[in-house]
Amino acid sequence: MSVLFLAFSANVVAASGGDEDKTGFIMHHIKDSHEWHFATIGHTHLTLPLPVIIYSSDRGFEFYSSSNFLDPETHRFGVEFNGYYIDEHDKLRAVDESRSFIDLSITKNVAMLFLVLLVAFYLLLSASKHYKKNPNAAPKGIASFVEPIVIFVRDEIAIPNIGPKYKKFTPYLLTLFFFIWIGNLLGLLPGAANLTGNIAVTVTLAIITFLVTNINGNKAYWKHVVATPGVPLPLLLIIVPVEIIGLFTKPFALTVRLFVAITAGHIVILSFIGLIFVFESYAVGVASTLMVVFINIIELLVATIQAYVFTLFSAMYIGAAVADHGHDDHH
Repeated sequence: MSVLFLAFSANVVAASGGDEDKTGFIMHHIKDSHEWHFATIGHTHLTLPLPVIIYSSDRGFEFYSSSNFLDPETHRFGVEFNGYYIDEHDKLRAVDESRSFIDLSITKNVAMLFLVLLVAFYLLLSASKHYKKNPNAAPKGIASFVEPIVIFVRDEIAIPNIGPKYKKFTPYLLTLFFFIWIGNLLGLLPGAANLTGNIAVTVTLAIITFLVTNINGNKAYWKHVVATPGVPLPLLLIIVPVEIIGLFTKPFALTVRLFVAITAGHIVILSFIGLIFVFESYAVGVASTLMVVFINIIELLVATIQAYVFTLFSAMYIGAAVADHGHDDHH
């Protein structure tokens, strides 16, 4: 996989301007885009044009292909088409700056999101289908792969951290784990999108955990936030704001942890690849390739660990919100 990744990255370097910009492919991979670029072979770009969907009050819905905005010679965005263009930062703009519109385009990260969901649905529905047909049979095929993960999330994450009410929240925790894990793993493939390294994705997952936690919070949980038991009244003026701020720092920590871990891994791998083209040395090439292989192996572990950590902390936050604190004022 690392060799393929190296080859694909080399093609992207060639596409990004060669000597003029030997490291530009790093951000090309990290950021979102209106097209999915896989590789460049010679002067041929292997890309998947993505739908550009626009809604405006004067025109209604408009549907275009992102290829309409590409310069066929340079293969860069910037061509004006029907009153729109995509700028150098891959943002859709109106030629008439006074026009307002909503960009509902299927970008590379959105397409990757759908791919992750398809893989997750396939795995989980295949396992579910096996158990519906053979309720008492030993797991086979995909079911034998999915069942240990489900049991692990239930027994090692949900039950210890949520307690007796774990059944209500286990489906959500399983959804979190599989979505993040599959997204992390697919993101390591050559030409893949950086889905879980997109802060919009991680903040959305964190907000969902925040809502699940606080909507299900019991009276003891909210009493601990707004009127901490055993704390003198003057100190409540300090403690209560801190507790309220703490409600929002938890999803913030979830957001940043996943975003930084995944994005940093991609940047490190691509930086080592970039060294080959910066120094143009066989020795650096061999050393960088070995490091890319090594870091890729580590990233496989990080992909799993980050899915586990995000799910674990979500379970801990939910568990603290639904637990009976009546006998637990020693906190």
